Amino acid sequence: MKALVLPALIAINFVYAGAAFAQMDHSTHGAATTSATAAAAPKAQAIDLGEGVVKKVNKARGTVTLAHGALPNGMPPMTMAYKVKDKAWLDQLQAGQNIRFATDPADGGMTLTRFELVK
Repeated sequence: MKALVLPALIAINFVYAGAAFAQMDHSTHGAATTSATAAAAPKAQAIDLGEGVVKKVNKARGTVTLAHGALPNGMPPMTMAYKVKDKAWLDQLQAGQNIRFATDPADGGMTLTRFELVK
């Protein structure tokens, strides 16, 4: 009897694992990226943008001070200075502008890597 218990447990394990695998969505495996998929990618990134107001632009330090709400990376609402990925952005940003922005998680979210002006 004991000799049958282990093979029975193994067989049950395979049945449940196979059922779980069969329920997964495998429709995109090996699919080539289409232009529709590529066009949808920027919209997916927009979800990860925080919103804020430019308080100050400091060209000498290469920073922009933002007052923002809670960010997607978990940072709570606050006002703080961020470095900018491209110093040319400092010419485009002005105090009082509303922006959506992303930060670099590699440096703890201290660098602005993308922004969009909100109209």
